[in-house]
Amino acid sequence: MSLPANDQKEHYVHEMFNGIAHRYDFMNKLMSFGLDQSWRRYAIRRAHISAGMHVLDACCGTADLTLEIAKSMGQTGQVTGLDFSEQMLAVGQQKVQKSEHRTQIHLLQGNVMELPFADHTFDAITVGWGLRNVPDMDKTLQEMFRVLKPGGWAVSLDMAKPTLPVFKQVYWLYFNWLVPLLGKITAKRKSAYQYLHDSARAFDSQQQLTQRFAKNGFTHTNFHNLMGGVVAVVEGQKAKQNR
Repeated sequence: MSLPANDQKEHYVHEMFNGIAHRYDFMNKLMSFGLDQSWRRYAIRRAHISAGMHVLDACCGTADLTLEIAKSMGQTGQVTGLDFSEQMLAVGQQKVQKSEHRTQIHLLQGNVMELPFADHTFDAITVGWGLRNVPDMDKTLQEMFRVLKPGGWAVSLDMAKPTLPVFKQVYWLYFNWLVPLLGKITAKRKSAYQYLHDSARAFDSQQQLTQRFAKNGFTHTNFHNLMGGVVAVVEGQKAKQNR
């Protein structure tokens, strides 16, 4: 399939995620061989999240990363999860209500390209598998930078591009054939998981996304490959203000 144009992408992605929300968590576990939770924990460590912070989990989806952030802070701190898919949020809210950290988590529907928060609101920001789904990544990063406090870290956890010979060919073969097939069988939405493949192909490499973070104001930018570069964490800090 061809990816939707930027002016159509927001509507397409919104409808797609609404359509697969009820099977999204299961498919994540299946496609990542159960490693997705450990990847989230690594992203949290790279965001330097600690007790007492107020953290934004942008493009929070079904709130798995949101919940993991709350767990990492113990009984103190607050996590705001924002997503534009009401069905993904509905699934996430069910999980939040069952969590011992439910009083620390607030989920709301919103647009990551127009964050409904004041400047310098959050101590840290995470975005898991979200940047490649937005029509304008630069605008999204600028908004994340705006609402992040000076000294805070922003971290993206997303698909990346492996570079090892043979391994990368096998990986793309798996992604091109098996993932859409699994989507068709388990989620009854082959096109949604074909989009997953195509958007991962078109998405910035981890090196390019690191440069994009820097272009939009972040310092100390870097990336960390996971699973041989199939997934990567890209990070950047908002510089501390001079006193």
